[in-house]
Amino acid sequence: MGDKIIRVNMSSLTTAIEPVPEHWQGLGGRALTSVIVTEEVPPQCDPLGKNNKLVFAPGLLTGTAVVNSGRLSAGFKSPLTGGIKESNAGGSAGQKLVKLGIKALIIEGLPLKDTWYNVHIQKDGAVITEDTEYVGKGNYELFKAIGEKRSSQWGVLAIGPAGEFRMTSANISVKDPDGNIRSHGRGGGGAVMGTKRIKYITIDDAGGPGVTLADPEKFKQQARMFAKGLLDHPITGHGLPTMGTNAMANIVNEAGAFPTKNFRYGQWEEVDKICGETMQEVIVSRSGNPSHGCQKGCIIKCSQIYTDPKGEYVTSGFEYETIQLLGANALLKDLDIIAKCDWVMDDIGIDSIEGSVAISTAMEAGILDWGDGEETYRLLEEEVRIGTPLGRILGNGAGSVGKAYGITRVPTVKNQAIPAYDPRTIRGFGITYAVSTMGADHTAGYAIATNILKIGGFVEPLEDDGQVELSRNLQIATAALDSTGLCLMVAFPVLDVPECFTAIYELINARYGLSLTAEDVTALGKMVLKAEHAFNQKAGLTNAHDRLPEFFDEPLPPHNIGWNYPGDKIDEFWNF
Repeated sequence: MGDKIIRVNMSSLTTAIEPVPEHWQGLGGRALTSVIVTEEVPPQCDPLGKNNKLVFAPGLLTGTAVVNSGRLSAGFKSPLTGGIKESNAGGSAGQKLVKLGIKALIIEGLPLKDTWYNVHIQKDGAVITEDTEYVGKGNYELFKAIGEKRSSQWGVLAIGPAGEFRMTSANISVKDPDGNIRSHGRGGGGAVMGTKRIKYITIDDAGGPGVTLADPEKFKQQARMFAKGLLDHPITGHGLPTMGTNAMANIVNEAGAFPTKNFRYGQWEEVDKICGETMQEVIVSRSGNPSHGCQKGCIIKCSQIYTDPKGEYVTSGFEYETIQLLGANALLKDLDIIAKCDWVMDDIGIDSIEGSVAISTAMEAGILDWGDGEETYRLLEEEVRIGTPLGRILGNGAGSVGKAYGITRVPTVKNQAIPAYDPRTIRGFGITYAVSTMGADHTAGYAIATNILKIGGFVEPLEDDGQVELSRNLQIATAALDSTGLCLMVAFPVLDVPECFTAIYELINARYGLSLTAEDVTALGKMVLKAEHAFNQKAGLTNAHDRLPEFFDEPLPPHNIGWNYPGDKIDEFWNF
């Protein structure tokens, strides 16, 4: 099941190859990163100190031929939330680690020397090399240089200037097959990598043992069935490939859950300027690519290549969250300026949800005017990039801006910015944001699937009844899915088509020669959540942190309901 662990000690600048402990053998992705963090990281340690660790683990199906299976998980104690964090991303790094037979990469300790390093992973293990050539450089320049000077075929994990400055919204950026950027976003993993003085990690899978299958014929059969389910489903077969995640804009606006002007309103009359339909038309008219895969083997292709009026590349992986939170929530009406801001956040390496909400919080504070796209871009490019005092305040996230400027209307949970769905009118998200071990996180339990799209059943989004159970079931399923290496987007057909769900554990069985059942998948998800929750409790997070900000009590137009879910009912989430 992946025959080795690579351990990198930055204090001694040594590396080691270790056998996989027996109790880690059946784990992958989020399950493995969270278990390693809970076992090896003291919960009350300083997230930017010597005792935190950065763990990378491919999912159980990563590196195989099954579609949409290239995800890599990163785990650590978050300097943003103070709790445990798992973030997963596409790109090529995860698949290359698997082909080298690597179950997990564990980076620990802090270097004694004030310099920067490259960690290079290859078939014989890992090598640490002092390398200051790219210090201060953005991710795009770094990825291009590595491709030209060393190899375009290598996997790359890197931090931009935000990670070097140890900003708590800093990402770990991942090179995709086209040399563009995907991100281990949310929670400040880039800051943790920055404390370890690692500017970038390169992965050369040449000569690796590759992937073996215990039952190739069964694997092929189940993989074919799984792919058909994805292609036949209206969301993964049509909606996402056509408009990407921004297909959600008009749907969420119609539902009255479209955060507008820092979560004051649930609908925006200018939605047509930034919606998925408009974006798709713009991309096609400029000869961009509206349907692009972020990893080898992706057939959903919800990413895209967004170009300027001259047809020049601007950004890729242009997500609903970024577009919505800079658009309606900060009142920017121009897709082109939002795309430029997305590019600069990718280049400097900050989470585009945290960065966008930090901007709207800055607007709330009067640092810049509502809807000022040019000043938004300037703040990111000229303040955050070079680490000015204001840039560091912004780069440390929405909570940082609120504290620095005495603002109380700050949409965060556990200090992490709330994503682009208002929890007052999609109430399943309210529970997910509140109790997620990761801080406010829409991917932890994607309630819109059942609250709005009626996938996997239906729970009335404006009523409290059933929301705790919905969020619990979704979070358990998501924790398991994050452990497989499959993209979260496959959840739509998995929730709707029983054969797709069955295919997941049968693919794992065929890969490793196991006999897992549906109950085992559920048990895995529960184990992950309970381990993460226990870590957070030991780190000092209590049920008082499992609450939405006070201003969500305000009635939200157009439905005019506020968030008044009883705390004791929220706490029932953990009764499993």
